[in-house]
Amino acid sequence: MVLGFAQVLYENGQSTDQVLAAVESFGNALGLRARLIPRWGELQLRTQDGNSDLMMTVEATPANVHMARVSSAMQALEDLRAGRLSPAAAGGAISAIGRMPPAPTWLFTLAAAAGAVALAVIFGVQHLPAAVLIFFSAGAGAILRRGAARFSANLFLEPFCAALLAGVVGALAVRYQWSSSLRLVAVCPCMVLVPGPPVLNGALDLLRGRVHLGASRLIYAVLVVAAISTGLLFGLALLGVSLPVGPEGRTVPLWFDAIAAGVAVAAYSIFFSAPWRMLPWPVVTGMLAHSLRWWCMVVLHSSSATGALVACLLAGLILTPVALRRHMPFAAIGFASVVSMIPGVYLFRMASGLLQLANGSHTSLDLIGATIADGLTAGVIIFAMSCGLLIPKLAIVRLARQQQSRHNRKRS
Repeated sequence: MVLGFAQVLYENGQSTDQVLAAVESFGNALGLRARLIPRWGELQLRTQDGNSDLMMTVEATPANVHMARVSSAMQALEDLRAGRLSPAAAGGAISAIGRMPPAPTWLFTLAAAAGAVALAVIFGVQHLPAAVLIFFSAGAGAILRRGAARFSANLFLEPFCAALLAGVVGALAVRYQWSSSLRLVAVCPCMVLVPGPPVLNGALDLLRGRVHLGASRLIYAVLVVAAISTGLLFGLALLGVSLPVGPEGRTVPLWFDAIAAGVAVAAYSIFFSAPWRMLPWPVVTGMLAHSLRWWCMVVLHSSSATGALVACLLAGLILTPVALRRHMPFAAIGFASVVSMIPGVYLFRMASGLLQLANGSHTSLDLIGATIADGLTAGVIIFAMSCGLLIPKLAIVRLARQQQSRHNRKRS
């Protein structure tokens, strides 16, 4: 029962610290001293009950995010500790939570399509035909992802297939002059595929000294981005189209930017199967954070990395207490709230530049410089976002633990 509880949390996006604390609390409620050892691909549980020791292992890969499962599992823990759920019924409850379905396909498809269009608006899409193509390309990619998941458990097949389709549609748009040099028709459906929670959870694990697990999470995220980039560039290349390395996005009005950011946040929350009652928190926070980023970049003329850092600090300060109080995985709501700042465009353009350099036919100093600049910009933005989200989380969690410790000492 304890191991099943740990598996539900670990596989569905909860941070490692929260999983370990929850498992210890769950074991105490059952009269067990439980110690969990998480690794990529497995969980090992060691328990002590009186004079007997037991060690069990189960396969578990933290590659999914399902906020409803995490929230329900944490609520089951609270009910067990409060006596509202008996130990005999806890096992069935945990098993039922682990079988909760993700968002229905029609809603998942609509969220992918709307999220891609919202990101296109943020980057300055100007023509209705391009927005319509983005909508249908991202929606078709979502259906393709759900179909591929039924035939294969490979973690990289789904993003590769969706990105390949987006590349082909984007290339057709270039052929018929429905796409500008920004290639938003090709890029925006791929941006909704970029994995954020593994990056944040991996950074948290590294900060906590779990080098093996943290590195595994980050490597997984890098491989997913590589699969997306490969599918996108291959789809473009099928029709002889390339992805330019240099162009920047266009600036849009603040109100337009904030509304589009809210739509993108809602779309990602649906991807993560968030209960409807949780949607307002990341959506409102995401709109505030993105407005702050817009103000820093447009009014103060700050860099994109500085704008992302300030915005993510705000999101971390707001969402950390919310995640703790409402039992939501912080990596999921944190990433969803700042998804529009993810430098997916820079990563894809860097991959395109590397491919052009590998071909050697158009090698130039401008191409080399633009490729390096795209890669460095993406890396700095990701680092700034991780620091902005994680620093408030670590500080607030530390303060909460100190207050709880003082409260426990007073009670004793």
